[in-house]
Amino acid sequence: MANIKGLRIERNPKGFAELLLSQAVQDDLAARAERISGAAGEGHEVEVTRNRDRVVAFVNTATFDARKAEAEGRTLTRAIDAGR
Repeated sequence: MANIKGLRIERNPKGFAELLLSQAVQDDLAARAERISGAAGEGHEVEVTRNRDRVVAFVNTATFDARKAEAEGRTLTRAIDAGR
């Protein structure tokens, strides 16, 4: 527990772990990954999965043209701001 200028904060590790695996977080990450994929252009695929302790999202190049565009022009890397 921390005491910051009169504000008492109690940590709740179990609650935080539940939050990281929640459907709300999964939906938010999926939406962000879809925006990144859309901004990067055609040839990208989105994957949202649950790991042992959290939900993660990936945007992968799925075609040769998308891989080439990333290698030459960094289209996927530049599209990451669309996920904010």
